[in-house]
Amino acid sequence: MAAAEERDSPTEAPQPAVEEEEVKTFKDLGVTDVLCEACDQLGWAKPTKIQIEAIPLALQGRDIIGLAETGSGKTGAFALPILNALLETPQRLFALVLTPTRELAFQISEQFEALGSSIGVQSAVIVGGIDSMSQSLALAKKPHIVIATPGRLIDHLENTKGFNLRALKYLVMDEADRILNMDFETEVDKILKVIPRDRKTFLFSATMTKKVQKLQRAALKNPVKCAVSSKYQTVEKLQQYYLFIPSKFKDTYLVYILNELAGNSFMIFCSTCNNTQRTALLLRNLGFTAIPLHGQMSQSKRLGSLNKFKAKARSILLATDVASRGLDIPHVDVVVNFDIPTHSKDYIHRVGRTARAGRSGKAITFVTQYDVELFQRIEHLIGKKLPVFPTQDDEVMMLTERVTEAQRFARMELREHGEKKKRTREDAGDNDDTEGAIGVRNKVAGGKMKKRKGR
Repeated sequence: MAAAEERDSPTEAPQPAVEEEEVKTFKDLGVTDVLCEACDQLGWAKPTKIQIEAIPLALQGRDIIGLAETGSGKTGAFALPILNALLETPQRLFALVLTPTRELAFQISEQFEALGSSIGVQSAVIVGGIDSMSQSLALAKKPHIVIATPGRLIDHLENTKGFNLRALKYLVMDEADRILNMDFETEVDKILKVIPRDRKTFLFSATMTKKVQKLQRAALKNPVKCAVSSKYQTVEKLQQYYLFIPSKFKDTYLVYILNELAGNSFMIFCSTCNNTQRTALLLRNLGFTAIPLHGQMSQSKRLGSLNKFKAKARSILLATDVASRGLDIPHVDVVVNFDIPTHSKDYIHRVGRTARAGRSGKAITFVTQYDVELFQRIEHLIGKKLPVFPTQDDEVMMLTERVTEAQRFARMELREHGEKKKRTREDAGDNDDTEGAIGVRNKVAGGKMKKRKGR
C-alpha cells in the first residue's frame, strides 16, 4: 500500500527547477549553523540537486527513496539530516549505514567524521577482511554512527556480547541495488528483523530495480521519492569513445593509449581479479606506475592501493568492479574499460569515476570481436552512439614486440606468485602493489617506456 502510494505521488517532481533558483545554501535547506560551517570547510559551496530535494524532506522526518546518478552528492544528502537530528537528541548507536563494498564504507565514514568533527561525532566501520576483535572493541565504545557491510554486521549482531541495535533511530541503505545484486538479501532481512520498526529509513540507489522495490515495501513507511535523474545517463562533461580491436591486441592498444594520454591519471577496469593482477604486472614491467585493486587482496592492501592512487603516488589504478561504485577520487582523468562490463548499468558506474562534480573527463571502452552485442546494449542504454577513439595503427603495432615480452614476464610472475601462495597459506607474499615485480622489469628491454620520436 505504502509502495503504491509512493509510486503514485509525484509530489516533488516539478519542484527542482523553481527551487534551485531560491535555494542557494545549506542553511536555506534547514541545516543547522554548525553543520553549514562544516560544509564550508569541506568546500561544499552549495547543495547538489539530490541534496536540495532530499534534505528538507529528511529534516521533516520522512522516509526517503533517493534515485540519483553516481557522483551526485548522495552521501551528503543522508549524512547532514542524520547529524542534524543527532545534535537535537544526542544518542549512541544512532544511525546504521549499510553499503555493498568495504571501500565505500570507509569513504562514508570519512565524510561523517569530517562533517561531524566539530561536534565530536564518532563512527565505526564494520567490514570483512579486518580483525573482528578490534571491531568488537570499537562497537563496545558505542559510536554514534555504524557503517557496515551486511555480512560482517550480522556476524557481530550474533557473536559480539552486549552489541545490539535496539535503540537505532536511522537506517540508510546506500547503493541499495548493488547490495541486493550481491545477494545480501537474507542478511538485509535479518538486520531489518533486529532493528526498531519505529525508525527513519533512507534508501539510496542509482537504479530502481525490482529487488529495490521489494525492499522498499518491506523497509519504508510511506516514503517520498526524490529522483534526480530517472533515465540512465552519463554526465555531460564526459567524453566517451570506443575502440574496436582484435582481442589478441588489447594489451598493445592499452599501452598505446597510456602513452598517448601520458600525464593523466587512469582507472582501468578489468572483469576478473586475475586479469587485474596480470595487467598490473604487465604495465609495471613496461615502467608504468600501475597498482591493482581487487577482491582477492587483503583489506589493508586494498586500502593501501586506494590511498597511493588518491595521493597521486600512482597514476594508474587497475580495478575490478569492486571500485566502480561510489568511490570518490577527484582526480581521475581517464576511465578505460579494458574488459567491457557484462551489465550495461555497470558501464555508467564505471565511467562515473571520472568527470565528477562538474569536471570533465574521458572514457574509452575496448570492444573486441566478442563484445559487439554487449557494446550495442550500452549504447542503447545511454541513448547515444559513441565515436571511435583516434589511433595510429602502425604506431600501435610497433609496440607489439615489447608488449609480448612483458606479457611473458607477467605470466611468469603470476605463476610464481600462485606457487608461493600455495606454499605459504598465510600469504606472506606481497601481492599488494606488485611493487616487487621481482626485478623482472629490469629484464624488459629499455625499462621505462621511451617517448616516441616526433611527438
